[in-house]
Amino acid sequence: MQNASFGTDLTDAQWIEIEPLLPKPKRTGRPPTAQRRILNALLYIAKTGCQWRLLPASFPPWRTVYGYFRGWSHLGTLIAIHNRLRALVREQMARRSRPTAAILDSQTVRSAGFTDESGYDGAKKTKGRKRFLLVDTVGNVLAVAVVPASVPEREGAKGLLDEVLAQPTWLQLLYVDAGFSGPDFAGYVAALKPGLEVEVVKRSDTAQGFE
Repeated sequence: MQNASFGTDLTDAQWIEIEPLLPKPKRTGRPPTAQRRILNALLYIAKTGCQWRLLPASFPPWRTVYGYFRGWSHLGTLIAIHNRLRALVREQMARRSRPTAAILDSQTVRSAGFTDESGYDGAKKTKGRKRFLLVDTVGNVLAVAVVPASVPEREGAKGLLDEVLAQPTWLQLLYVDAGFSGPDFAGYVAALKPGLEVEVVKRSDTAQGFE
């Protein structure tokens, strides 16, 4: 069957940027599946949300795609691709490729009733999960964490920052809302990365819902 073309497929220009970041195919064993086809399959799943087993037949077998996904996740390949693309976007906006300021926020969302990783957020009166998002000042994702909704704001944020700030980073300023205010959280951040300043931003009086 000939390969079908989907709107999620990589363009030639995109493939040129990503190909050097992928592991080199092994010289022995079975002939490797074309890595561009694997990436196209992963982009299709990410965009459509389809189940692995429902991957269209024009892509490689779903077990093959899933195997590459697990391998690249373990090697950090997918994170490397994400970081490279984020740097390119920032450069195109005439900004430094490595951000020095970031925004941290959280949101509690309802989850399906069958999940065993949900919790109850008493402040929001919501049963579900709480997601923490760290982005640069133009909205590009730096890190994300999903925890039960019962996890307190500061504790969930600390878990995310433990991982982020354990790696080399150029962050100098962290914007947060009142949920992360107080000397305890600021002191925790300073201990993880000396010199990283925490600035609490007051919520706008006209804001409605999640911003």
